[in-house]
Amino acid sequence: SRIQRFSRTLNSSHSQCHLALIDMKDFEPRDVSVEVKDGKVTVLAEHREERNTPVLKTCNYRKFMKEFNLPPGVSDDEVTYSL
Repeated sequence: SRIQRFSRTLNSSHSQCHLALIDMKDFEPRDVSVEVKDGKVTVLAEHREERNTPVLKTCNYRKFMKEFNLPPGVSDDEVTYSL
């Protein structure tokens, strides 16, 4: 699969952090949105590309969605993410 997911738990003496990585190489950052709500993280990406020539019109469309449940005890406002 082109989409690879990795999950790892990092431990320190102060806290425990959960890390999820998603390969989004087929999308531009402007195509990706992340929502954290009601104990879930939703990653959504959509990309549409149209090309016109005098003879042919093509359209390429990609969509990706992944939803994660937050671990017990983690509140929505504790979640951070970056692209």
